[in-house]
Amino acid sequence: MDFLDIHTHKTSQQKGVISIQSLSLTSDIFLAMPKTKPISIGLHPWYASTEKLEIQLRYLEVLAKQNNVKLIGECGLDRLKGENLENQIYFLEQQILIAERLNKPLILHCVKAFAELIEIKDRLKVKVPMIIHGFNKNEELGNQLIAKGFLLSFGTAILKENSGAAKLIQQSENFFLETDDAEISIEEIYQTSANLKKCSVDELKALIFANWNRLNLL
Repeated sequence: MDFLDIHTHKTSQQKGVISIQSLSLTSDIFLAMPKTKPISIGLHPWYASTEKLEIQLRYLEVLAKQNNVKLIGECGLDRLKGENLENQIYFLEQQILIAERLNKPLILHCVKAFAELIEIKDRLKVKVPMIIHGFNKNEELGNQLIAKGFLLSFGTAILKENSGAAKLIQQSENFFLETDDAEISIEEIYQTSANLKKCSVDELKALIFANWNRLNLL
């Protein structure tokens, strides 16, 4: 069974790994968007702009219909970078609407705006799965998000002993693993996770793919 890397910015293919490459429509990369490789596409909050929003959303809705687009995003909220939070909330809401129309899950970036993210999910009554990528905050916040129906994806944060991510993996079954833009391999992420859960890497692969299949992504 292959490894599943649910969120990566790496372009190279690796044998034995199914990687969901994240592409942003705020760059020119969508002009040569892969037609078969599994990808996610969306408007990243660092780069999305009011000026170009209308055309970018039109592109997103058309391109996201491709079968190889498995997730919408990464999209989300970031208090430290990008346009003001009010604009970012609007950008995200528009992408949520597209995801709902296409029935595709969202892969989310969130920095210092988790309260706003929860409020959006509750207010819009979002039905598609919402996956927060690269979760690296404390255990309490992680459990709060899980209780609200969010899914979490973990990357290099699990390598830090006693981190919130490491503790959450030990107690949870419904999560994903990723490399994002790190140099570390997905194999090392899986091995560390398997050690934390006291299971084999093959058992962890089966768990991750079961979670993936529940999202009807294959």
